[in-house]
Amino acid sequence: MRFFVLSASLLLALIGPFPRGTKNAQTKTPAQMPSKAAPAEFSSAEKAEMANAVKKQFLHAWDGYRRYAWGHDQLKPLSRGSYDWYGVSLGMTPVDALDTMLLMGLKKQADSARELIDRNLSFDRDISVENFEITIRLLGGLESSYEMTGDKRLLALAEDLANRLLPAFHSPTGMPYRFVNLKTGAVRGKVSNPAEIGTLTLEFGTLSKLTGKRIYFDTAKRAVVALYKRRSPIGLVGSQINVETGQWVNPESFIGGGIDSYYEYLLKAWLLFGDKDFERMWNSSVAAVNRYVAQQAPTGFWYGEVNMNTGARTGTEFGALEAFWPGALALSGDLDRAKRLEDSCFKMWNLYGVEPDELNYSDMKVTYPSYPLRPEIIESAFYLYRFSGDPRYLRMGRTFYDSLVKYCRTDSGFASLKDVRTKQKADAMPSYFLAETLKYLYLLFAPPEKLDLNRVVFNTEAHPLRKSP
Repeated sequence: MRFFVLSASLLLALIGPFPRGTKNAQTKTPAQMPSKAAPAEFSSAEKAEMANAVKKQFLHAWDGYRRYAWGHDQLKPLSRGSYDWYGVSLGMTPVDALDTMLLMGLKKQADSARELIDRNLSFDRDISVENFEITIRLLGGLESSYEMTGDKRLLALAEDLANRLLPAFHSPTGMPYRFVNLKTGAVRGKVSNPAEIGTLTLEFGTLSKLTGKRIYFDTAKRAVVALYKRRSPIGLVGSQINVETGQWVNPESFIGGGIDSYYEYLLKAWLLFGDKDFERMWNSSVAAVNRYVAQQAPTGFWYGEVNMNTGARTGTEFGALEAFWPGALALSGDLDRAKRLEDSCFKMWNLYGVEPDELNYSDMKVTYPSYPLRPEIIESAFYLYRFSGDPRYLRMGRTFYDSLVKYCRTDSGFASLKDVRTKQKADAMPSYFLAETLKYLYLLFAPPEKLDLNRVVFNTEAHPLRKSP
């Protein structure tokens, strides 16, 4: 999950059934929850037609990138130009999109992207990068694509990148600084947040599995444990913490950007590595979140903002980033809450035909009107369909598809929206649109064998990482 502000020898076998950590939670792991056949209203042919339609839109977006931004980080779809995050390209879009192309069977496009990466991508750059974003997009993308292709150059790039990111963890607490220079190892950004600290374990742990070097997993896990130990007496984390002192800077607690993927990785590190510490941390954390952050309001079931120490409600904002939570709940087995929250998310989407980045659910007024092509509500629909078989999530998917094509498609790709109320476009097509948004939409309609959730875990950028056999 990206932030709202701007924005395995190491692997163990999957452990047994989920304990009942919260009311209504299921006792089955995802591996024990078979997908149900969809009712006849969505035939196999109709689902295949939708999957193919999503693939065609992916090709349209990729062709725009190839034509106007080839070799750069991302496409500017309105001006038909390119944008590099740090003034030099780190191959964001090719790396992020590669495993999507592999899953879609787009061999020609995948081969050209891999050739570009193998030939041009270098991390020997004197630039200060955001550890979190580089890890989830590039390290995760290189690892998943290596696992799918066996291209050793991708693994070499991943290890080189991780070694350049490791200095970020050299703080007194072991929690990483936000930024690190890829050449010098210089760090900055001592005030960080749970998401940037806790969304590194899947990628660094997978590298430990692939290389046999424990340092990567151990370093990332140490950071998560250090953060978890600083939770409040009622089990919540705040939104900002000083990684040098370990003191909280902002006590506001919620599930959105800045905290979101910390919770996601507690669950997913348990599922991917079978790690008992992550099992314990997840069960404790989700129980606290469901107790204090969730709210049944007149407008629906939501998760707002509370004080981490008292649980007192401090806000009723909910946004596109929070829409990952139904998927996490579904993946953990809590289908009841997942379904209720996804219904609220869909209500948010339908206010203006595309979801705003944030609204106040007490009065359903938009507080941040942009839509930067986010994937989270589609991600949650994907998980809910896989684990429930309910065709309403296919209907949701069709709505998402229609909206993206109607409001965001341009002659050169897809554009973010500055304002969902006016549908004014912004000159940006983030790499995660190809890595996540269109991947989850495709997999929602594609046959389950395209990707077996019993065998992989998605990182927060939707890069599938393999579990141990």
